[in-house]
Parts: sequence; structure tokens; C-alpha cells
Amino acid sequence: MNIKLRPILPVVILIFVLAGAGCLGTGTPAVNTMAPPAMFVDYHRSGGIDGVDDRLVIFDNGVAVVSGRSTRNELSLNATDIALISALFNQSDFSQLQANYSAPHGSADVVTYTISYHGKTVTAAETAMPPSLKTVVEELDRILQSVSTQKSAYPTLGITR
Repeated sequence: MNIKLRPILPVVILIFVLAGAGCLGTGTPAVNTMAPPAMFVDYHRSGGIDGVDDRLVIFDNGVAVVSGRSTRNELSLNATDIALISALFNQSDFSQLQANYSAPHGSADVVTYTISYHGKTVTAAETAMPPSLKTVVEELDRILQSVSTQKSAYPTLGITR
């Protein structure tokens, strides 16, 4: 009888070891330590004769979301694109602009632009916009336009879908 237990004993021990290992619990799942992307630019234009209502949100990882009345598209901007947009904001002295540039009373059908960048928000009517902000608005409008025409309005921007 002693001879028959020897081949079975290692198998029984192995079964107990494997069963015991399963009872020790599961490992802790890996925690995603990457922070979600931060908003880089939030651009909204609304109003005007055509009643536009377009929004462009660009995140610091290059993902951009464009939405309008009936559309919603995502696109990717590369690091060069982000650097170009950042340079435009710096050249405009965006941080030094007032928070509000209102249209004169009695101005009807005026497009209003609201732009947030690095925690600062500026709202400007098209008829009261400071010249330094116009360049920023033109470039952000080009991104919006490139999405709606599915062609890049920026020869230097690597906009991809």
C-alpha cells in the first residue's frame, strides 16, 4: 500500500497548493494614473444673420471636438498645431484682454465669440473685437471650416479625422 501512495501524494499536494493559491484573492487591478486631458481652448461663436451656433473644444492632447446645430465631429491636431495655436494666443496678449467686448446697443444680428484659454474667458462681439483677438478668431474659424468642408484650411496643420 505504501508503494501506491507515492505517485498519488505529489498530485494531491499539487492540487492543495493550486487550490490554496486561488483562495488568496486576486491581484489589485492596475490603476490608470494618467490624468484626463485638460481643456486647451474652448471656442464658441453664436448669433449673426445666419444664426450660427458652433463650438470647438481643443484638449491638450490634440483631440478636438467640433459641434454645431446638426453636426458633431472629432479631429486630431498634432503637436505643431497646438504650438501654433498657443503662439497665436500669446501674440494676441490674450491674458491681458478684458473679459467682455460688447456690441454697441442697437446692433442686431451680431456674431458673438466666447473664447476660453488657460483659465481666462473673453467674450467679444464681432463689431467690438480688439484687433489682436481677430487673428485668433480667424484661425479658430479656419479649423471649424476645415472640418465642415473635410479639407484642411491650414496647409501647415496636420488635421486628421
